[in-house]
Amino acid sequence: MTGGPVNEARLHAYVDGALSDGERAEVDAHLAAHADDAARVGAYRAQNEALHRAFDPVLDEPHSLHPGAARHVPPARWRWSAALAATFVGGAVIGAILHAGWQGQRTGRAAVAIARQAALAHAAYTPEVRHPVEVSASDEQHLVAWLSKRLGTPVRAPSLVSAGYQLLGGRLLPPAGEAGSAPVALFMYENAQGKRLSLLVRREPSSSDTAFRFAAQGSTRVFYWIDGPLGYALAGEIGKDELSAVALGVYRQLNP
Repeated sequence: MTGGPVNEARLHAYVDGALSDGERAEVDAHLAAHADDAARVGAYRAQNEALHRAFDPVLDEPHSLHPGAARHVPPARWRWSAALAATFVGGAVIGAILHAGWQGQRTGRAAVAIARQAALAHAAYTPEVRHPVEVSASDEQHLVAWLSKRLGTPVRAPSLVSAGYQLLGGRLLPPAGEAGSAPVALFMYENAQGKRLSLLVRREPSSSDTAFRFAAQGSTRVFYWIDGPLGYALAGEIGKDELSAVALGVYRQLNP
């Protein structure tokens, strides 16, 4: 007896370990044949890890109203619910701050969406020490070919060596709601001091407006633009002028 279609709810249950052995085997088989859903599951797991790193220490603290009371650690399911609620709030805050960053600029919804997605992806994956990328730079040729195939158009991993950053590798992200059904590519770079930059690439409606736009959320800054069928967003926790120079270098490499 099957557990039904492999939909969004079952994927979440799979990641949370809430399926029976039989149901889990069904989802395993489905993921082996559906790369998009496999990438989505990978993103869910990365987000879960980021949530636990960010919120578990706070959730484990003694209640501030009763500092002398015995420390109580809530069950895992309640810890997760609180973390999930917090991330929804955090996402709303990020969206609001990013929106404030581009108020007054003449930019379309697609450009706004790519900046938001780049900031969120940067926040989710750059803290990773062992698994910041799916495919490392040592297999760059395969990485670029794989991402080009998944996006349905040629993509490139620009060299940022002149700016002091080496390519770490890249990963495939699930499709964004605003962008339709096409997956999204993410390249990650790192300098000698351990600072990381994320370059997000995704399919966009062609636009004659290729002007650079800027947005910021806290210490994370994003330069984004649309160039032909692709949109680009470079995110990092570096100065605006430095990030602008690197983004311009990316644009020039893609448009020699």
